[in-house]
Amino acid sequence: MAELGNPKNTIEVLQKYNFHFAKKFGQNFLIDTHVLDKIVRAAEITKEDYVLEIGPGIGTLTQYLCESAKHVFAVEIDDNLIPILQDTLSAYDNVTVIHNDVLKVDMNELVQTKCEGKPVKIVANLPYYITTPILMGLFEAHVPMKSVTVMVQKEVAERMQAGPGSKDYGALSLAVQFYADPYIVANVPPNCFMPRPNVGSAVIRLTLHDEPPIVVKDEKLMFDLIRASFNQRRKTLVNGLHNAGGFGFNKEELAKNLVSIGLSENVRGETLTLAQFAALADALKA
Repeated sequence: MAELGNPKNTIEVLQKYNFHFAKKFGQNFLIDTHVLDKIVRAAEITKEDYVLEIGPGIGTLTQYLCESAKHVFAVEIDDNLIPILQDTLSAYDNVTVIHNDVLKVDMNELVQTKCEGKPVKIVANLPYYITTPILMGLFEAHVPMKSVTVMVQKEVAERMQAGPGSKDYGALSLAVQFYADPYIVANVPPNCFMPRPNVGSAVIRLTLHDEPPIVVKDEKLMFDLIRASFNQRRKTLVNGLHNAGGFGFNKEELAKNLVSIGLSENVRGETLTLAQFAALADALKA
């Protein structure tokens, strides 16, 4: 079986099937064996592991995963890639290609019925235009996962790791850190892909917490507050929340709740920690 991490083999497959990259699916195929090795090593895949891959493309990373995992489930939306995957993965009996939009697949059902109910490891070279919806969909559905090791746009990886007060800190930072511990494994330049993207990329590993780092009475309310506070970054938190609809409180009540948890009524949302957003959500809930 031709190893697709080799650019020459990738080009041969694309020509054989007269494949054209679809801009709407954000397709950039990896053509660097060192990076592929790094991803699989960072994900710590063993023969006990069920792996879920999102957007396998022509099967480049999938081949590597099949070599290491017990079974790989690869979810691909593009009709034109299905016959290619059947060809490039024909040597492996431990892979299932699911032809669907990942945002429409019931991941919890997949884990329960096909993975003996064991937590899966997510490994993917994610389409950059839907990175956040994919990750948030997995987290919010509480899909049983051990870790998520993904290639994303470099600045998105930096946002996931960012702390309070920094320019990269935002709703995504807080959401990722509520569910997982983020660690940037490697930065990946554009020349490792075909076609070359216009942005730098990074491999990031998110190790799921056994227990959330903070306890909050109403998770949804907390994330609604977080989103509202970052929608208007330069405003005070009271104004941001008030403009978002006030969550059933007027400005004075919002300010009073902030003071009750030890914060200034003029505080800006981007300076709050996860614990402070949780405390505010609990105060408003009460």
